[in-house]
Amino acid sequence: MFNCFKCLQLFSIKQDRFLHLTLLDFEKRLIDSELEQTFYNFVGMKQFPEGIKNIIFDLGGVLLDIDATRTIQAFRELGMPDLIKPGGWGYRHKVFLQMEQGQISEKTFRTGIRQLLPNPVSDEAIDAAWCAMIIDYAPEKIDLLKQLRDDYHLYLFSNTNSIHICHFQALFEKKFGHSLVDLFVKDYYSSDIQLRKPALESYQFVLDDAQIQPSETLFIDDSEENVNCARQTDMHAVWLSPEMNLQELF
Repeated sequence: MFNCFKCLQLFSIKQDRFLHLTLLDFEKRLIDSELEQTFYNFVGMKQFPEGIKNIIFDLGGVLLDIDATRTIQAFRELGMPDLIKPGGWGYRHKVFLQMEQGQISEKTFRTGIRQLLPNPVSDEAIDAAWCAMIIDYAPEKIDLLKQLRDDYHLYLFSNTNSIHICHFQALFEKKFGHSLVDLFVKDYYSSDIQLRKPALESYQFVLDDAQIQPSETLFIDDSEENVNCARQTDMHAVWLSPEMNLQELF
């Protein structure tokens, strides 16, 4: 015989479970929504954590437009087909990293490059290939920095080298009529401090040298790995992903 009472009990239990699961799902969605809104408040609504006094900017990919494929192609045309490691990230040859860590001179760098090429090339050809990735500065980004200086202490921290520094500083001065470093309290380059991001020591060096507190500092970089490591110093950090615009943060 069909037990209606038992059926109702089972239905009630299932209904309670369904209601419980529904509430859990709603709770999760609410939490996710709140997290999303928190992120939106930070990025979309142009708000920062309370107490931010300093902003450290990366250069390439944040303030300066770059395209690494141009340098890859330029060196390929000189006879170096494998500049980048498989997977598309990181230099295959240590001479590039040594240059960015200030461990070798420009002359030694160029000698090292020639050893990787099948035919002799001039210093100018090597420098042109190496700097091919550097494109231009967007005026609206520079205008933004000038506005931010009224409210924050601005710093620059870039993985770069003396050849690139000479090139992008000359490019800036030609376009804007003053020095790039005028926009910052201080600029830090990996080749000068002999430390590269994402090494924790590199961030700590900048914080210590600038005498600023990580809890009062915002770090902006186009490398997710650099941002994740910067957070380990207790800095606030934002990954400027390819689909984001710097102006959206402010």
